[in-house]
Amino acid sequence: METDCKRVNRSETTVEAKPAAKQLSSQTTGHMRSLSSALAVLRIGPLLILAAMVIVASLLSPYFLTPRNIGNIFAQTAVIATLALGQYVVILTRGIDLSVGSCVALCSVVGAMFFRGGYGSMAVIPAMLAVGLAVGAVNGTVYVYGKLPHPFIITLATLSICKGLAFELSGGQTISGMPNFVRFIGHETIGWFPISAVVVGLIALALYLARRLVWGRWVYAVGGNPEAAVRSGIAVNAVLVPAYVFSGLTVAVGAIIVAGRTNAGSGLLGDLGELDSIASVIIGGASFLGGRGNVGQALIGAMMIGVLRNALNLLNVDIFYQLIVIGVVIVIAVESDVLRAYLEGRFRVLQAASAD
Repeated sequence: METDCKRVNRSETTVEAKPAAKQLSSQTTGHMRSLSSALAVLRIGPLLILAAMVIVASLLSPYFLTPRNIGNIFAQTAVIATLALGQYVVILTRGIDLSVGSCVALCSVVGAMFFRGGYGSMAVIPAMLAVGLAVGAVNGTVYVYGKLPHPFIITLATLSICKGLAFELSGGQTISGMPNFVRFIGHETIGWFPISAVVVGLIALALYLARRLVWGRWVYAVGGNPEAAVRSGIAVNAVLVPAYVFSGLTVAVGAIIVAGRTNAGSGLLGDLGELDSIASVIIGGASFLGGRGNVGQALIGAMMIGVLRNALNLLNVDIFYQLIVIGVVIVIAVESDVLRAYLEGRFRVLQAASAD
């Protein structure tokens, strides 16, 4: 009798446990769906914000959506976007490049000096590219082989060096004049669409294709988990140095664009370029923690800054308030990245729980 009673009790406990397990599984599934939806919104959040900015700006100003102004936005954003694409690769590796703004100034001054010396586009453009590549190579080489704890140190040093050289070589003055082809790249348009935006598109396409190469996959692996990348046999140095060299190359291209627009070289060009490029990458949705982001996010972030500045200019908002607004947007973007990392962690925990 006692044995039969125990069997009945055990069967009742089993029957009661099954509905409880089903209820727990249902709750876990519901939480996972909610987290998945929240993560999806956060991932496309920058694009939604950009669309909202365009709508609001078009409602506040009748000139915003005119073809001429749209062309201005693309032209003004071209330099930021070019710098952001190089910065994006560096940030993917958990690094940072603070020298980009000052390097723009140095590249433009060197190009203007070559032009003043009687050289044309065939010498001016390679000279500007060589300066950018050299600065990028110094940043990457000193950081990697100098065993520095963080690239912040060397890129901060080259920021100061490049700015000082730019002012020294130019005598603190603007050097006017650029070859026709440089002016064509920086100033000419196809209808209302600027040539400089085409250049940005070509760089973005090259980066998109590079992601499918071995080196492109290594960049994400190194940024995502450097220790695991080393244990996997990935040549980390062969990833980090080229990342900074590529950043230097995009800086030189940005310098060609801005020098063509202004028809000059100056130590003042590229001011705050490092902040704009970093802000573009982070606002677009990439992570300072490395290993996460894509080309489209960097371009969206650059467009957000360009649209914001253009709209505020049309509304006659003071430049100082523009800086404040951009700073607030950066804080919001960083907090969104923190929230996204937290939600992804919770999602993985729930996935493991549902698997058990």
